[in-house]
Amino acid sequence: MHVNARKIALSGVLAAFAVVLIVLGSIFETSTLFLLAAAAFCVGIVVREWGIAYGAAFLTACTLLGVIVSPQKMYCVTFAAMGIYLLLAEAGWEALAKAERIQKKKIILWVWKYLVFNSMFLPALYFFPSLLVAKKMTKTLFFVMAAAGQAGIFIFDRAYIYFQAEVWGRLRGKVMKQ
Repeated sequence: MHVNARKIALSGVLAAFAVVLIVLGSIFETSTLFLLAAAAFCVGIVVREWGIAYGAAFLTACTLLGVIVSPQKMYCVTFAAMGIYLLLAEAGWEALAKAERIQKKKIILWVWKYLVFNSMFLPALYFFPSLLVAKKMTKTLFFVMAAAGQAGIFIFDRAYIYFQAEVWGRLRGKVMKQ
């Protein structure tokens, strides 16, 4: 059995960092979404470095550990949703990268990302509105929240792309040295 100690050690450090960010989201309420997004970016690092299956296991472990240590359990659900989005977005990117004959890959990828996001967000908004807004959900508020979610996922995705290219791109050479 081959064990890659460097891979396991870096995954452990990333998992600890992600869980600390989840817990900090409970402490600094004004920065909760930022901290949860940063924690989800750790999932993206693992997916890009070692693949979708390893990323899914990493997400599961971080979510379970977050449920154990975080005082706000719903933040773990939000983290898990962000992580699932990143897993499926990366899976779509990998599938499109392998497909040679498909034209307009960028458009297809964005459609895929919005389908993934909306398949999680819109049912949550419709069936569990009290988790997202304190007011009674009206049709107008539903559509306003749905539109805000579309803008939010665009910002989240652009931040993730920037993080992977600029931040992790610079750190990777230092952290992943052999």
